[in-house]
Amino acid sequence: MSTTKINKTAAYTARERAVEDTIHSGEMEGLSVAADFEVEAAAYASGVIDIDEFGRSVRARNGVA
Repeated sequence: MSTTKINKTAAYTARERAVEDTIHSGEMEGLSVAADFEVEAAAYASGVIDIDEFGRSVRARNGVA
């Protein structure tokens, strides 16, 4: 059995924490997070997409200009 170790940079850790805090804040307000948001949030946290691309995608999916 092999394991995968993720080398977390400070930037990765900060983005991951921001995503977790955002999701938690919504949940505290009684909201839920869609699976497609979670996928994109993980891509942002890991650095695959930047904040601008993440924001454009979220706004487009929710019909916000």
